[in-house]
Amino acid sequence: MRSAYDTASIASAAVRHQVEAGRLGRLSRGVYGYADDETNRLRALFRRLPPGTVAGFHTGARLHRFGAVTDDRVHVIVPPGVSARRIRGVATHQTVLPVPDAVEIAGIPCAPAARCAVDLARVIRRADALPVLDLCLRAGACRREDLLTEVAWHAGLRGVRQAGQLVALADPRSECRQESQLRLLLIDGGLPPPEPQLWVPDEDGNLIYRLDLGYRDRRIGLEYDGRSHLDPGRLHHDRSRLNWLAEHGWRMRVYTATDLYRRPRHIVASVRSMLTAPA
Repeated sequence: MRSAYDTASIASAAVRHQVEAGRLGRLSRGVYGYADDETNRLRALFRRLPPGTVAGFHTGARLHRFGAVTDDRVHVIVPPGVSARRIRGVATHQTVLPVPDAVEIAGIPCAPAARCAVDLARVIRRADALPVLDLCLRAGACRREDLLTEVAWHAGLRGVRQAGQLVALADPRSECRQESQLRLLLIDGGLPPPEPQLWVPDEDGNLIYRLDLGYRDRRIGLEYDGRSHLDPGRLHHDRSRLNWLAEHGWRMRVYTATDLYRRPRHIVASVRSMLTAPA
């Protein structure tokens, strides 16, 4: 019978062979597995963290499938009063609020979706926070009521006022980060909230065109022009659509990343001009 020492030596040799063959990788200190799978790396990491630690903030949002903001670090929440050792690539959040209703996703303990969304909305800039909340609702990760409950639970903490304001503006109809940011830009500029994904009917009432944002009563449409619009087929369709909309009394404005991120005041001024002009 092999001794425990011999068994450990054989096991170590087997691991080294698998690593050298590229089939295994070092997931964390003393833990090896299939390194190309993020969930495996996270499971390995949590073996080194204090009991009760959960994924949260950016990492939690990504696990819940509404990771609209990225961060290379793993974000975890440790229970109140618990100290955790520093680990490279891990952002540890010491919170005064416990996470009593943690969930498990792919074997990884995680804060509930509403908690992850509100925590992010408290600490990141507004222009990044609204896309997170929009996508959270769009993905069905939680309901608006859950977000409002979480905001109330966070009362008095840093950034909760911003989170509450943005939860009230969150809309699951928004389909991309830039649409959410364009909508927020107009609202923060003092303009009425535009309607996301506004459908336009033809003379027979058939819904034929959908606009990124718009003001239905004023027949004003707003579009964000991303890289997908450079496709020749898409470009031809967009031109036909814009011509039809113009012929039927719609005033359209198309904005690019340069407009959104470098000339935001120009966007607000142009939309305000259309809204105040005679219909």
